[in-house]
Amino acid sequence: LEERLPLGELRPATRPELCSLLLQRFPGQALRITADLLRQIARHDLIRLYRLPGAEEESPGEKGEAAGPSVPSGRGDEAGCRPVSRPAASSPPSPHARRLTEKDLIQIAQKLGREWQEVGIGCLGLERSRLDQIREDNPRSVVMQSFEMLREWRRRERQEATAPRLRACLAPASLDPEVLDLLQSFQGD
Repeated sequence: LEERLPLGELRPATRPELCSLLLQRFPGQALRITADLLRQIARHDLIRLYRLPGAEEESPGEKGEAAGPSVPSGRGDEAGCRPVSRPAASSPPSPHARRLTEKDLIQIAQKLGREWQEVGIGCLGLERSRLDQIREDNPRSVVMQSFEMLREWRRRERQEATAPRLRACLAPASLDPEVLDLLQSFQGD
């Protein structure tokens, strides 16, 4: 990377600036380059977590994986939501439950309020650094910050991103009851 980007630009760059540099200098290759950089610093867990190029080739016990505290799976397990790969005893999602749409997510975001980061960390199991990035990307609108957080959750959950699943994740939180009522109404769709 140093051959293609001056070290004077790399060293002082913040994470968002580094991402911007990669996208500007290497359009179409930024994700592959990021994955290569993470491999060089033995962060195979992040390659799998963010499904970067080559993630399918990474095995959970990859040699040289970063030691120390493990990175949470980002699936909400720590926060009380059931993991996506459920044990046999868990009930499967309702066959009628549909994946939440962006229109659904914006309606939910409008009701979440300023506590969206607490919801993201405590209920959805998202990383604080990711929520900080969302806040930086949408500095003028709490609703858009909440919306992007919910989109991140939906991206991670894939087909499991249904109203019953989100309602189960949010139920332990002290939210405006209208949020849970809205999710309940989506279950009938």
